[in-house]
Amino acid sequence: MKRLISLSVPLLTLAIAGCGEESDQLPVDGRDFDGVSYSEPVDYEGRVIDGYLRNARVWLDLNDDGQYNPGPLSVTLANGETHILQSGEPTDMTTAGGRFTLDTDELQVDELKGKDLDPRDYPLYALALPGKTMEETRSGEVAVKRAYLMSASPGVTNVTPLTTLARFRAEVAKRINLNPKNVAPESSADLNGLNLLQDYILSRNEQAHAYARALARFMASQTPDDYNSSLARENSDGTERFLSRDAVYLLGISLVQNAADIIQLVDDAASGENYDTVDTDAIELPVVPVELENPVLLTSQTVSASAEGGGSLPASNLEKSAELRFDYTEDGQLLSVSSRGCMEPSLPELARLVQVNGYIAKLKNQWHPSASLSEHSKGLYDEGGIHERLVFDWDNERAYFDTVTSCHLETRGISPDSSELDGTAEMTWSWNDKSMVVEVVSGSVSEEREISLLTTEAPDKSPADVLAGSSVTGYRIASGGALEVQLAFKEPEGVCEPKGVNDELPRLSEPYVTLLFPLEIAGEVDAYEYDVREYSQPDEGGSLQIERLQRYPLKSLSMAGPDAGDLQWQLYYSSLNMEGLDSTTANLIREAYLERRGTVTGCGMLFRDAPNSAYAQVTYGYKTLTEYLIEGLAESPADE
Repeated sequence: MKRLISLSVPLLTLAIAGCGEESDQLPVDGRDFDGVSYSEPVDYEGRVIDGYLRNARVWLDLNDDGQYNPGPLSVTLANGETHILQSGEPTDMTTAGGRFTLDTDELQVDELKGKDLDPRDYPLYALALPGKTMEETRSGEVAVKRAYLMSASPGVTNVTPLTTLARFRAEVAKRINLNPKNVAPESSADLNGLNLLQDYILSRNEQAHAYARALARFMASQTPDDYNSSLARENSDGTERFLSRDAVYLLGISLVQNAADIIQLVDDAASGENYDTVDTDAIELPVVPVELENPVLLTSQTVSASAEGGGSLPASNLEKSAELRFDYTEDGQLLSVSSRGCMEPSLPELARLVQVNGYIAKLKNQWHPSASLSEHSKGLYDEGGIHERLVFDWDNERAYFDTVTSCHLETRGISPDSSELDGTAEMTWSWNDKSMVVEVVSGSVSEEREISLLTTEAPDKSPADVLAGSSVTGYRIASGGALEVQLAFKEPEGVCEPKGVNDELPRLSEPYVTLLFPLEIAGEVDAYEYDVREYSQPDEGGSLQIERLQRYPLKSLSMAGPDAGDLQWQLYYSSLNMEGLDSTTANLIREAYLERRGTVTGCGMLFRDAPNSAYAQVTYGYKTLTEYLIEGLAESPADE
């Protein structure tokens, strides 16, 4: 499977431009004030280009949020003083030739407060408005069909799709802390030998123009429909605020990530030299949805399921035996799970994931733990490399498990087809109805195992995050047509309050069991233990809605070993008084322990402490989608 992250660090650093440094040698590259000391307020001029764009909104982004800010706008000076721009960020609508002029009068600062603001210290943004912005072409002016947002690094006054690429490559380089020695100087910022900052129409560079047209089309395809519709309204002038800072940045990262593929498509269409005849509208560009809410995603799990010194489980001192990495598309859909050491695919977890079509952030607790207890996993982990992979094909409603280990031979009868992860699946899952997932081992129908979801029309009878659907009240797993295990939830008595705390905030921040979902599993009575309540945050001035699954029994659900019927998972989360916690991160599992099955905690009582001895410990790692994508851009092909 091809990873979406395809740009290596050498390519990334080759084309970095506009890092805010000044240069004395800046030929036709879109910079103003060449060799001039900026000491008096003068108009800040430049051009907006795909072809030259008339009637596009352009502004100087003083607060780094990628959206126009009207006045009054406060700007913090280097010395900590505050300067107010009554008219907001300098802005203009472009005229013929894509020209704009920004009034910089309000960038002057009272000399008693500090130095004047220098427009070259801030990036420019330009917004093409659908049906209103006119592109100058050889055939005359043509209205832009769909909105797109462009940018240029501080000091660069040509705003084009290519300066946008350069700008966000530079931003990514800063985020991943590239060694300055590896960053090319701005004067050599190029792409296939092209200067990314130039006015390619003035210089008659057809290759650069073809690249720019294709990149503009790609950017337009990623503009949210609601934003595009808003800008298409008769009274819209491009000053509407719609995108968050994170959303603007994610669009920029996506451009960086997909630029190499887009440029290759243009090169192929030009046959290497005929760029002036390329019809970029006819090129089939990649369709890449982006989740602009910047969700927090589970990106790693560290599994410790080996007793120190080779002893038996459970043990108090556990050693690392596996690491799992979770990979996603740019809109947050889970692509694959790769494991150093052995993983333990869980049929209920796959069923939960199918409910949300792979968009794991829609699950409050995201991915519930599982752990291989095979003694082989520790040796493989110490060896290094990737030994198992779970791959999802959401379009075709399939998932595949490929292994080179013997970790599942005793429990599932699975032996590897190859000594390499070659994509030949030892286990497959399929679904054409979200109420049933079918598992097949090594393609043998006789080894077929299926999970069916039990449903009801009464949402209050279902723990919404157990299987991700408000109507799900349980499930049954059948093997070879025979019932293996059935779990059925019963209606809970309701939410209870933490007992014996008298509104003492430090104690209220501790984990409590405030909701019990009784269940019958394999003929035995047990419960899923939840903490469901609203927690006030006096220091934050708000509250958190807590919906945490804290304990659930294991009964032949993930085939974790011969004692699977006597085990339970205990889940632990961030402390509720942790600074910066919100209603999403508050419900994300931080740590989980697999231990002997115990009694149900009484409603309203403190949840039990982490056990001193366990079969496995699973530690979770999370990143925002932005952080995840940037990390991927920093990886070279050798790291894949």
